[in-house]
Amino acid sequence: MPLKYALYPGCAAKGATPELHQSTMAIIGRLGIEVVELTAASCCGAGVISEADPDVALALNARTFAQAEELGLDVMTICGTCQGVMGAANKRLKTEPGLLERINQVLARDGIAYRGTVQVKHLLWIVVREVGLHRLGQQVRIPMQDFRIAPFYGCYILRPSWDLGFDDPENPTSLEKVIKTVGGEPVAYAGRTKCCGFPIILEKEAIAVAMAGTNMKEAKDEGADFMVTPCPLCHMSLDIYQDRAGRAVKAQLDLPILHLPQLLGLAMGVPPKDLGVSRHLVPVDSIIRVVEKRRAEQKPA
Repeated sequence: MPLKYALYPGCAAKGATPELHQSTMAIIGRLGIEVVELTAASCCGAGVISEADPDVALALNARTFAQAEELGLDVMTICGTCQGVMGAANKRLKTEPGLLERINQVLARDGIAYRGTVQVKHLLWIVVREVGLHRLGQQVRIPMQDFRIAPFYGCYILRPSWDLGFDDPENPTSLEKVIKTVGGEPVAYAGRTKCCGFPIILEKEAIAVAMAGTNMKEAKDEGADFMVTPCPLCHMSLDIYQDRAGRAVKAQLDLPILHLPQLLGLAMGVPPKDLGVSRHLVPVDSIIRVVEKRRAEQKPA
């Protein structure tokens, strides 16, 4: 029996980082996951809208939850930021007296209502808790045993911990478990749970890129061959701004960054072209060469 979810891709995975959506769709069938994409859903607000008008942000997210609820499905997100923002909004709607009723009055103008029955689950959560690491391991065709891999959680996927309750925000282990399951060696470093800098990059770029650069330098100093993140906004900070980040910390980084489903896809034997890895600004050739060599070695003579 497949696991089925209402897929909320978020803005970045359909716009700035479409390889995240592409790679997600390339792997979910192998994990026994089916999705119905919420094509009419809006942006979660990424924490910005709630600063200007909290009720508008809650209404936008309740509208998305109502669409999933109508399908009888929980929401699957592939964005760490969306997970944090939507998870917190859902918690408030379910627990604060009178809030859901008030927000539903806003939605009623469009004939929509949210009853509060949906959960928001990131792909990482689903792989670890619901697919299970054993099933993931059964799908591995090209173990990533040649690589030391730095997990980068970012802020939102772990917080607020009182709402998500999925992993320890101070000492998480879910990404490390996934890395080990696909055969890689997780790299321990201080920056794995710190902010990537993306939330302030438009106003304080120098500070933001220095934050990202510090995290990447720590990972590289600990021997990381590449980094993996479950958040497209973190991916943009670490990949798109890496050259500036390196200059900020006076280091030549050259650290490839993979989205979580790209790592899973490579280990499952999905062709790199189907995972969109050519879209990255920091080349991932060093990873692909090793993967393709191992794929060739596995072919019968």
